[in-house]
Amino acid sequence: MEENIDKNSSVENSKQNVQNDAKGLFVSIKKYLKELLDFRDDTDHEATINAIKADIPFKGATAWILIFAVFVASIGLNANSTAVVIGAMLISPLMGPILGLGSAFAINDIEVFKKSAINLATMIVLSLLASFVFFYFFPLSEDTSELLGRTKPDIRDVLIAFFGGLALMVARTKKGTVASVIFGVAIATALMPPLCTAGYGLAKGFSGDPIGFTYALGAMYLFTINTIFIALATFLVLKLLSFPMHKYANAAKRKRYATIATVVGFAVMIPAVYTFISALDESRVNAQLKKYVKNEVSTIENFQLIDKDYNSDTKVLKLNFFNEVTVAEKNMLESRLMNDPRYNRLKDVKIQIKGSDTKSFELITTAYTEKRQELQESKNIIAGLQKQIEDLQGTISNLNNRIEQDALNKNKKGIAFSSIAKDAKIRYNDIQEIGFSKVLSSKDFIKIDTIPQAIIKWNPILPDSIISPKERELRGWLQKEMNLDTLFIKRDQ
Repeated sequence: MEENIDKNSSVENSKQNVQNDAKGLFVSIKKYLKELLDFRDDTDHEATINAIKADIPFKGATAWILIFAVFVASIGLNANSTAVVIGAMLISPLMGPILGLGSAFAINDIEVFKKSAINLATMIVLSLLASFVFFYFFPLSEDTSELLGRTKPDIRDVLIAFFGGLALMVARTKKGTVASVIFGVAIATALMPPLCTAGYGLAKGFSGDPIGFTYALGAMYLFTINTIFIALATFLVLKLLSFPMHKYANAAKRKRYATIATVVGFAVMIPAVYTFISALDESRVNAQLKKYVKNEVSTIENFQLIDKDYNSDTKVLKLNFFNEVTVAEKNMLESRLMNDPRYNRLKDVKIQIKGSDTKSFELITTAYTEKRQELQESKNIIAGLQKQIEDLQGTISNLNNRIEQDALNKNKKGIAFSSIAKDAKIRYNDIQEIGFSKVLSSKDFIKIDTIPQAIIKWNPILPDSIISPKERELRGWLQKEMNLDTLFIKRDQ
């Protein structure tokens, strides 16, 4: 009996020890997590508010920094350069007034709110104006991926702005600001590129393309999302850290401002969620369309697909084929699209199939082969004619040589004229044509003389002052080469 009592007592003691150990472990974990995540003791309230207020003013150097940042971002967007756009994000001073708005709501500082709102509005107008001027007058403006990426915001942009704002404010409230966090948030939230994209859209719209105004609205919507949720994150962090209210704070006003910020934030988030869901659904539809074309069209040997096009508004998939598509094949494609469970998101999609109306692929291939044969035959004929031309040129050359040789045989003092003509052209490059003949002449109308005559045609742009000495030099050279005592030069105009 006593042994049983001892055993029960031992069991109870063991249970109690386990419970104590469990409580100790829980307390240890709780203490560790508190030390790990609690940053309230590392907060400098006064320095944080002063730093936020110092970044709100917009004048002097800050104005020029903003203008330069706008131009840098605009050039980066236009050149589709991510690195340049990131550089513009880092130097942009837009974050200051936005943090000022959030802090003004948190501590109910009306003056800070007014200054922040006025400066932010001024920055927005100046940024839009600068980017509009750049894109309106710059001749190389086009829709780049960097620009188009800022025209359709969704829920992800809301989350980026919100969590980026939280990270920024935690860093700003910490004793010794974490600069890397500030730079990272500046890049992630990307306040400057949407404004420049809006300026691009306005420039495009006023240039006659109405799609530009759609771009501008989308970009401004993205900027609004970033602004509101960064300010909201600022408000939440400052409230969580129990920042003291402004000394003349009005509790009713503070509460009203906080309510307004929350309502506006959710009002912006609702269409963003809708946009995100729509984009997600569209991406799934596009994925199934690619799978359908790959599995049902591209793998069929008889189908020669030229291109495809899907209109998400009308939900029409256009398939253009190089070959003829029979009615049975069309029905097969439509049936697979409608009945295959792999394409469940394509039930409302209509197919428009366009095949070759006149020739099948085989006929075109045959025609292509025939044309290649005709082309080869034409090449053979051309080669034969070329050979005949070369033979005729050789015959003409032989005849010229024979004629000149006969002339030499009759006149021992003569020389082949072809050689003289070539040498004359080399010596006198301005000669365009040369001829030689013997002219019968009589001065007393009784005695007849035979006079050698060279007919020379000079370049017409040469003045007589240059031609005359050249003719005298040419006469002497021809007399020597042709073994002539006299030679008359006649100028051909």
